[in-house]
Amino acid sequence: MPLLTLPNPGALALSLRAKALVFEDPRSQAILDRIRQLSPSDATLLVTGETGTGKELVARHIHALSHRRGRPFVAVNCGAWSESLVESELFGHEKGAFTGATTAKAGWFEAADGGTLFLDEIGDLSLPLQVKLLRVLQEREVVRLGSRQPIPIDVRLIAATNVDLEEAVTARKFREDLFYRLNVATLALPPLRERPGDILPLARYFLDLYAHRLGSGPAALTAEAAARLLEHPWPGNIRELENAMHHALLVCKGHQIAVADLRLTALLPKAATSPPPSERGVDRGAADVASQVGPTPQATSLEGALLALFEQNLPNLHEQIEETIIRTAYRYCDRNQLQTARLLGISRNIVRARLAQFGELARYRAARGGAAAAVFGRGEPVESSRVPGTS
Repeated sequence: MPLLTLPNPGALALSLRAKALVFEDPRSQAILDRIRQLSPSDATLLVTGETGTGKELVARHIHALSHRRGRPFVAVNCGAWSESLVESELFGHEKGAFTGATTAKAGWFEAADGGTLFLDEIGDLSLPLQVKLLRVLQEREVVRLGSRQPIPIDVRLIAATNVDLEEAVTARKFREDLFYRLNVATLALPPLRERPGDILPLARYFLDLYAHRLGSGPAALTAEAAARLLEHPWPGNIRELENAMHHALLVCKGHQIAVADLRLTALLPKAATSPPPSERGVDRGAADVASQVGPTPQATSLEGALLALFEQNLPNLHEQIEETIIRTAYRYCDRNQLQTARLLGISRNIVRARLAQFGELARYRAARGGAAAAVFGRGEPVESSRVPGTS
């Protein structure tokens, strides 16, 4: 069974990334064939897929199969850095380039020289940074912050995203010229629910992994538990499956994983972005049955609320709906901008811009400031803390 894992997966317990991939399902085997086709090239590669589908694992495997395998593989999450830091991290800086730059530092492009640079969540880059990235890809050289001297680089770039960049281009949230520069070769990773042949092999792999870590004996899935795993839509993909197996191993009795031991989320996956079943070679009868299934209660309720709003003929309705969606998601995510962006499937920069436009950030800061002043006025100590999700 072909298996891909991250190096030292035990050190990534809190990571949202997929830590293992198998290629038992026919769709996964087709992906593996495409990986082998694309690996020998130095062409820029764009990997798309939902969070937790294994984009970094695929990028590492492509690097390992390429002629660059003896050189560095550098993985960078563009959404993990604030806008003020990401430029320095990517392109490097000279001593004195900004406050706190006490020494010169090479950026990730220089660190990956001769090898592969993996940029995850590329859609989270701001438009000004997209311009600079485009120039680096065109000129094959970087200029550090605080310097005018270009530094040649030899890097293969693999970019990844869980958002639709074509839609982002249409909405003018992503540069069209950069999109074409990245879109030389593409690899779309299907969500776990669309490759059911991988579910049980992955589940058994994670059970063996955590049994070894916990020092317990091997555990097996009952037939009912296996059927339940195959029925679940897996909105969190491989990472969700790993968590489910870890929890089941902790609570199971007699080394048997039963349905009651499975803790599966009730969240629904995002709307499918892959081709219709008929185009994927799925049985037409199954597709016809699926098309006859009615809308979910949540969809019906949302549609009814929208129809009621349409009947009121309110001005600027689209802006009001967008504001309500983003505000509600932001508060649902405990005012964490990155989690809000992931929940809505848009970039963090868009979330931040909309929250600032709606005045949500200013109101939250004012409320926190007022509460702190009230405590200070009573002579009580005030703990300093950063606003979650803001920078």
